[in-house]
Amino acid sequence: MFIVSKIINKKKSSHTFFQIRNFSKIRKLRDVNYQYIQQSKLPTMHFQKSLPRLPVPELSKTGERYLKSLRPLLTDDQFEQARRRTTDFVTTEGKTLQEKLIAKDNRNKHTSYISEYWFDLYLRDRVALPINYNPLLVFQNDSRPPYNNQLIRATNLLISAVRFMCSLREQILEPEVYHLNPKKSNTHFFRTITGLLPEAVSWYGAYLFKAFPLDMSQFVGLFGATRLPQINKDKIYRDPSSKHVVVQKNGNFYIFDVFDTDGNILSPSELLGNLSKILNDNTPKADHPLGILTSQNRDVWATQRAHLESIGNQETLRKIDSAIFNLVLDDILIEDDKHRILQNFLHGDGTNRWFDKSFSVIVTGDGVAGVNFEHSWGDGVAVLRFFQDIYNETITKPFVHPDTKPSDNNITVSTLDFKLDDKSKNFIENAKKEYKQWYDSLSIDYILYEGLTKGACKKFKVSPDCIMQLSFQAAYHLLRGNYVGTYESCSTSAFKHGRTETMRPCTEKTKEFCDLLHLNKSSKEELRAIMQECSTYHSELVKEAAMGQGFDRHLFALMKVAEENNLPRPELYDSYEYKYLNKSILSTSTLSAPSVMAGGFGPVVKEGFGIGYSAFPDKLGAAVTSYKNYNDSTQFIEALHKSFLDITKILSG
Repeated sequence: MFIVSKIINKKKSSHTFFQIRNFSKIRKLRDVNYQYIQQSKLPTMHFQKSLPRLPVPELSKTGERYLKSLRPLLTDDQFEQARRRTTDFVTTEGKTLQEKLIAKDNRNKHTSYISEYWFDLYLRDRVALPINYNPLLVFQNDSRPPYNNQLIRATNLLISAVRFMCSLREQILEPEVYHLNPKKSNTHFFRTITGLLPEAVSWYGAYLFKAFPLDMSQFVGLFGATRLPQINKDKIYRDPSSKHVVVQKNGNFYIFDVFDTDGNILSPSELLGNLSKILNDNTPKADHPLGILTSQNRDVWATQRAHLESIGNQETLRKIDSAIFNLVLDDILIEDDKHRILQNFLHGDGTNRWFDKSFSVIVTGDGVAGVNFEHSWGDGVAVLRFFQDIYNETITKPFVHPDTKPSDNNITVSTLDFKLDDKSKNFIENAKKEYKQWYDSLSIDYILYEGLTKGACKKFKVSPDCIMQLSFQAAYHLLRGNYVGTYESCSTSAFKHGRTETMRPCTEKTKEFCDLLHLNKSSKEELRAIMQECSTYHSELVKEAAMGQGFDRHLFALMKVAEENNLPRPELYDSYEYKYLNKSILSTSTLSAPSVMAGGFGPVVKEGFGIGYSAFPDKLGAAVTSYKNYNDSTQFIEALHKSFLDITKILSG
């Protein structure tokens, strides 16, 4: 702590200067406390410069981890062939690719070795965004029914979202930090000490407190951003100074400014007045809802958008692109129908959506609210932070109440009118038919199991995440009698420009457990012992992935290195085992937070299941999607329920 004490003496007044410097950017500031959701002593990007870099794993370790993940999926003969191919790759062409990857990584120390390749992967994929890529997150309802009124809830979410954005723009949004021991590090003292450290060493100061700052580079992608369709490869458009939001209702588009002429956020009653005007607008449903075009194949939509621009819609489309975010007001009444909630927030009928926006806040006619977000610009860490912060404010300190009267001041609502020719109208009609046929083919179901909780799992000394993943393996084995490629997303945001790593939860131990469980020949004690081994190994794999020591991203990067250097494509990438492993029949991801009612996404392959899950304090939950022609999500839920029951009996026994 010697360095810390020296810097304290040199920088006694740095925080005061920082806050004055940033606040001065807004002239005639009316109310500082209203303008910002947070006024952090630590600048938002304070730790960014000193974040550790994502390591390039050792090639031999990657080969070992890859083979371990293949073992439960292959026969002995298949595995022997895979072992030969992997060994050949590691000892020959893989070495050359590894050298080139390390050299490229050393030339680009401002980022991570995977960042460019991962953006490219998303932006080059031509499949449609909804279901395939855009996930959903649904807020818990407000415990006070009057605050779930559509207008009140939408206004409060709008206010908190804009306040969050203003804190981010002014760099006074609290940095994202993982606190290993919150009582010691999530404190005023921690913020004071680390804030006085230069950015180049601030991460090391946090490390002394056993606190780990996370990458914040994705947060700029939240606001004023849109994915633009382009032939072959899309691009991301951003307007860091946008002042308006776009609102969709009945397939129509409205915009209005959320700031006054002095740069202040409009008052709650003024924002309420703008949204009230939109909700009370009697314009009928759009005959030709343009948003449906964002539900299509990216090349198809790119061609159609180019046509729309050529007939005079360029400026109008840019107003959607540059909007702070998209606020969707749906007429649908969902109440407590979980199936309809998942359907509406995952895909809807596409007529009141703009799937290209970085995120859309959707509020139904009865005030159920959530987010649908485009995935290329960022991952769950940034979205979940935003999601939690605005939810917590709207339920603890809402700015609009049931008795708040809308103001007539600063009403700037205008409609976006598009010029549509017969060709454009045909685009829309065809897209509506194709999209309906697609989402009608989707099967969605969910489970809420109260027989086991997050706390109970920890009490039994098993990882809650392992129990969920073990249950998915058992359910699939019960239905199909085999084991398949399973994907669990794991964030690598502890590193600069980290994205995600794949954790492979189907292991030899999970296979052994499921085989014995369904043979009904083992005692509870034997099964419990194997389950404990599953949990221990699962936790090791999660830790490895989070520390950048998985194998999936490394192998992917090596393949991209071969492509960009015009080198022969290694045999490994076209092998049966590599394709089998990477065909993610079980694609899983968890976003557990008190603010989340539900989260989910579509299957990533037509024969697969998309499983969004959470271990809650009072239950376990999962939302499962599949395509009806290949699978039945309800059957999977039934098998999953049996697996939960079996595992509960083993643990409690």
